[in-house]
Amino acid sequence: MKLEKSEIRKALETITIAGEGKNMVESGAVKNIITFGDEVVVDLVLSTPALHIRKRAEVDVLKAIHENVYEKAKVKVNIKVEAPEKPDLKNSIKGKLIPGISNIIAVASGKGGVGKSTVTSNLAVTLAKMGFKVGLLDADIYGPSAPIMFDVERERPLSVKVGETSKMKPIENYGVKILSIGFFTQPNQAVVWRGPMAAKALNQMIFDAAWGALDFLLLDLPPGTGDIHLSIMQSLPITGAVVVSTPQNVALADARKGVAMFQQDSINVPVLGIIENMAYFTPEELPNHKYYIFGKEGAKHLATDLNVPFLGEIPLVQSIREAGDVGRPAALQTATPIEKAFEELTKNIVQEVVSRNENLPPTEAIKITTMAGCSAVKK
Repeated sequence: MKLEKSEIRKALETITIAGEGKNMVESGAVKNIITFGDEVVVDLVLSTPALHIRKRAEVDVLKAIHENVYEKAKVKVNIKVEAPEKPDLKNSIKGKLIPGISNIIAVASGKGGVGKSTVTSNLAVTLAKMGFKVGLLDADIYGPSAPIMFDVERERPLSVKVGETSKMKPIENYGVKILSIGFFTQPNQAVVWRGPMAAKALNQMIFDAAWGALDFLLLDLPPGTGDIHLSIMQSLPITGAVVVSTPQNVALADARKGVAMFQQDSINVPVLGIIENMAYFTPEELPNHKYYIFGKEGAKHLATDLNVPFLGEIPLVQSIREAGDVGRPAALQTATPIEKAFEELTKNIVQEVVSRNENLPPTEAIKITTMAGCSAVKK
């Protein structure tokens, strides 16, 4: 059977790419169609690097041709990503951009003990499994945990030459590049630093590191809303922030403050959404039962109240804690409910980043001054 280009094009007009209002042909995503007998080659050019959007486009093309043209057609889809340049917006950014890093995501929590670092490490490995290039900066100067969670406690960053400059080479495991103050201290050594020293150490790990090309750099921030957070946002234009909380009222009260910090007019970092960790407990012997130990859907209701996206929930599972303790994040396990939960959560974050980049200008790094012993923030 000989397939006609006109029939293929008509079938592709039924497909709309996520984030675009026009069909695939009208938007210009279809660059070329080649037919030879019952074989079809479709060349697509997309504007987003998101893996799930590319996969969806490929599946939609196959489905449209098989259902509307010929069910036994041999279809090959070639996808190229060409992100649109926004030179005017980039020129307006204050602060330093890190060459090669596309998105910087801050992961924060209003209070400690809600599993922020555990969530961050699992997000990082899930992004890596999806095919993204990922870095993780452990910005919790006083309680670094990334070296333990990635089983690299005994590693030490080496010095590498980048052009004429010597830079730190991040430690890499599970496809994630990692830097943490924990690489430079002894396990029993407490970091007793004032704010300026901590900020200087962070700046070195951010700007004196050979991160290379990254789709995402995740910042594991310390709990609370303090000096470290301001230093980070002064140094970098953050793409967006994610806030982690448990459903417990005490945690939610602090999570609300965390969201408010990013939404201040003087800071103005887009909040990508809220994650509910330790959402419920399901005993292994009772797989159909859910026990809401810390309350039910508290973070979900908070997201609704604050009009920010609810990104998903992670159950309270012993294996997540055990996996972090032995340095192998639980999301690395295959075909498990935990893997599925983190995949869904990560897909939601990626989608929010795509939407944020399409609809908002780049974030500006803030300027900070110190007055009467307090940190005041201004544009």
